[in-house]
Amino acid sequence: MKAFTINTYGKNQAVAKTEIAVPTINDDEVLVEVHAASINQLDVKVKSGEFKLLMPYKLPLVLGYDVSGVVTNAGARVDHFKVGDEVFARAAKPGAFAEYIAVNQRDIALKPANISMEEAAALPLVALTVWQAFVEKAKLQKGQKVFIQAGSGGVGTIAIQLAKHIGATVATTTSVANAHLVKSLGADVVIDYKTQDFETILKDYDLVLNSQDANTLEKSLRIVKPGGKVISISGPPDVTFAKEIGLSWIMRTLISLLSRKIMKQAKRLNVAYSFLFMQANGKQLSEVGELIESGSISPIIDKVFSFDQTNEAMLYVQSGRARGKVVLKVK
Repeated sequence: MKAFTINTYGKNQAVAKTEIAVPTINDDEVLVEVHAASINQLDVKVKSGEFKLLMPYKLPLVLGYDVSGVVTNAGARVDHFKVGDEVFARAAKPGAFAEYIAVNQRDIALKPANISMEEAAALPLVALTVWQAFVEKAKLQKGQKVFIQAGSGGVGTIAIQLAKHIGATVATTTSVANAHLVKSLGADVVIDYKTQDFETILKDYDLVLNSQDANTLEKSLRIVKPGGKVISISGPPDVTFAKEIGLSWIMRTLISLLSRKIMKQAKRLNVAYSFLFMQANGKQLSEVGELIESGSISPIIDKVFSFDQTNEAMLYVQSGRARGKVVLKVK
């Protein structure tokens, strides 16, 4: 089968189109014929080698986590899916930039019937990130106020919609060019990050979803009311995260040092800080699928590239200019 792989890590390293064997499946896995895959900043960071200590993958590596397609084979212990099912998933291990991928059945959900394969592939990582931040970690409630950074991005566009579905008041940052988009998704307060400082506008928020740099994170702590929460998907990682993924005591110590400053600032302000690294979860993805089918959430796609344009698509994501998601049409 055809796949796009990396043989070495590097920010400017291109992915190479190669011919490799179709994956074999374990008893609890399904083989999915890939129809579409989407590109996330995670793929860019894995390619650059930024996560090689946390995720020591064997090279050469097929990139890509988000996938939609059709089940073509199922392992002996698979009892929730069958050949012919249309599915979507955030795979626990990369491999979506290929014609076939093996995925554990616990990470898969049936594709919502009212969206295309390209739209389905745009959802898993960003939707699960937001679900785990708002529903699992923060337990966001109706009437609360949430600040979502970069509202026109892949995570931001879904975060605004889920927060509004829950009944929260939403503030977000974006450019003037994307203000109409975030307002159409439900944002109540729209801040132009180029000319306005959110710290001078927002006050007493219950929750911040941080996806930006360290300076923005520190400012975010100061706009949260005492007892509120800041959840970061861009770091620094905290000790709880290190324990959850089973890192060695050396790595836990290192992470403790990396997060010491922000943890001290949060404690002084009586704000709960935590780091979120999204985990694959088919059950949660099924719940997201129900919201898609009810019309409560819609995937937002910027561009669809052909499979042969994978390198161009990666560069576009790396540029940070995408509004919503960037998708590869594989089949």
